[in-house]
Amino acid sequence: MKNAKQTRRAETKTRRGGPTRAAVIGPYLSAGGRAEALSRSPEARLDEAVGLAKAIDLDVPRTFQVNLSTITPATYLGKGKVEEVAREIEDEEIGLVIMDCALSPVQQRNLERAFETKVIDRTGLILEIFGQRARTREGALQVELAHLAYQKSRLVRSWTHLERQRGGFGFLGGPGETQIETDRRLIQERMTRIERELDQVKRTRGLHRKSRRDVPFPTVALVGYTNAGKSTLFNALTKAEVRAENLLFATLDPTLRALELPHGGRAILSDTVGFIADLPTTLVSAFRATLEEVTSADLILHVRDISHVESDVQGEDVAKVLTELGIDPNDSARLMEVWNKVDLVDRERRIAVMNAAHRVPADRRPVVISAVTGEGLPELLERIEARLATERTQIALTVDPGDGKGLAWLYKNAEVLGRRDQTDGSVFAEVQVAPERAEKLYRRFPNARAPQSYRARRRV
Repeated sequence: MKNAKQTRRAETKTRRGGPTRAAVIGPYLSAGGRAEALSRSPEARLDEAVGLAKAIDLDVPRTFQVNLSTITPATYLGKGKVEEVAREIEDEEIGLVIMDCALSPVQQRNLERAFETKVIDRTGLILEIFGQRARTREGALQVELAHLAYQKSRLVRSWTHLERQRGGFGFLGGPGETQIETDRRLIQERMTRIERELDQVKRTRGLHRKSRRDVPFPTVALVGYTNAGKSTLFNALTKAEVRAENLLFATLDPTLRALELPHGGRAILSDTVGFIADLPTTLVSAFRATLEEVTSADLILHVRDISHVESDVQGEDVAKVLTELGIDPNDSARLMEVWNKVDLVDRERRIAVMNAAHRVPADRRPVVISAVTGEGLPELLERIEARLATERTQIALTVDPGDGKGLAWLYKNAEVLGRRDQTDGSVFAEVQVAPERAEKLYRRFPNARAPQSYRARRRV
């Protein structure tokens, strides 16, 4: 039951009619604490947490950076700091407190009592953002699954709307079942149903990937820290119009488009959800079906915001998630770094970035670009084409006059880079195929050979 302060605060928020007023608290362990010192600065972490809050249109009039030497089991923060923050929250008429850490259910409940307002932790905030960003049925299911897994451990008699409590014998959840047991069972039943639906999504995606392999076009996936500019780059490369805003997690649902390569080749480009530090394991698990677009890609572009002060640390965070997905972040044959937003750095910093890129060995050298201005995009496309070509066989051949079935077979089983109709009715074509398909093509067209033009390009 709400006390007088909570009622007054709710009335104030309703009267104003604006966005919820939120306070963001960054409780970070100092180097002398029980945990290791964070590789990124507390200020940068707090700024990121504020950005997450603003991504769902929260008004953040107050922030608190709290340096901890140890974590208090009951409230995470020390007693004195809790009382100090509680006074300021009341004065500012705050309706939501965001803790930039992972809270236990007990800590969350105790802080809500002390602050007399709703409290969520970092995982809860990310789940809220994902809930707003999901646009497809699949995305909504994945968010709900992650949210249910998160809530299952912190039940407060709030999930009975999922299903009415059933009567009957004990094994059917009869009158002897406690409320929390009922809630937990209902959540688990819902999670099981969602997992079945996502399994179907996974099978459907698998069929789609098989169809793309059968075409066959190579696949390229964009990964990176949230707000690194992946969607802007996706739009610039494919002329698509996916949502691209200066917001954390602006993209949630995966998008695929055709990518035209410089010498007539094509690939499929996939834009995926951005990664973030301390990405909840429940989200990684729930979004595994979506992230399989990354794990199955022929080439992965790791897009980094080179203008960000924490760019190196963000790169390490992405590498951790890739490792969790079973992808070696040091696999130079499959991963390529793309340093984006070079247009946002000053001249001195630009020179340093360019020098740093050129010091990297050629097989791992990043491509420096600006997805907004287009700087570096031609080089990026050339590098993508060259990298994909090392994994695919290019062949030149002539289709005899009247061999319509042969020409149709060629378009179905290979990627036609170019064709030239000859005066005698034959068709000269340059194609590329996956290595496992090359032998089949050679059997179908005995005159097939490696094109001289391709070998010349490779030498360059």
